[in-house]
Amino acid sequence: QVHLVESGGGSVVAGGTRQLSCTASGYRFDHYCVGWFRQAPGNEREGVAVYCPVAGRTEYADSVLGRFTVYVDNAYTTLYLLMKSLSPEDTATYYCAADYQGGIDYLSAAAYRSWGQGTQLTVSG
Repeated sequence: QVHLVESGGGSVVAGGTRQLSCTASGYRFDHYCVGWFRQAPGNEREGVAVYCPVAGRTEYADSVLGRFTVYVDNAYTTLYLLMKSLSPEDTATYYCAADYQGGIDYLSAAAYRSWGQGTQLTVSG
C-alpha cells in the first residue's frame, strides 16, 4: 500500500477558498487514478474529485462541480484539491486515495486501496 499524507485542512468562513495537499513517499501520481474523498459525521465516505493521468480525465461529484479542482504538480509528487466557494455542507474530513483497483466508478471509495489519515475541514457561516 501507498503511504499518503494530507495537509491543508482547517477552519474557513463560508464563501472562502482552501487548498488541500497530498503527498506519498516513493510514489508518483502519474499512472493510476488518484482522488479526494470526504466523510462527514454520520455519513458514508463519498468521492469528491478524481484525477486519472493515463486516461487524461478528471471526475467530480455533482455537489462540487465548478467549485473544486483536482490536479497534480509537474513532478507528479503532490496531489491538490483547490476548493472555492466553500459552504458549511463541505465540512468533513477529507481523504486522499490512491492505488486504484479498477472498476467503472472512479468516485467509489471501494475502488481504492490506499488512504491517508485525513484532514479536517470546517466551514462556518
